[in-house]
Amino acid sequence: MATERWNSPVTVGFEGADARTVTGPFDALKCLADFWPSSRGLHYIKARSTCRAALDGRKSVEEARAEFLAAAEEAKLKLH
Repeated sequence: MATERWNSPVTVGFEGADARTVTGPFDALKCLADFWPSSRGLHYIKARSTCRAALDGRKSVEEARAEFLAAAEEAKLKLH
């Protein structure tokens, strides 16, 4: 469900663009698709998969958040 939210939002800084606040798995998928510097990497792939699973109810939203954070670290993005 697109309305699922994380307990604590994540703000991600992108080079050459404004920072984005990500509030849940739906926002995370949009961010991964539209703003991510590279669509490669194990954590990037796991984050996409886990966010989709959270939207389908197969994983928790907090599991999706953890994978999103790992993907951001892998991509060396600034977290606020």
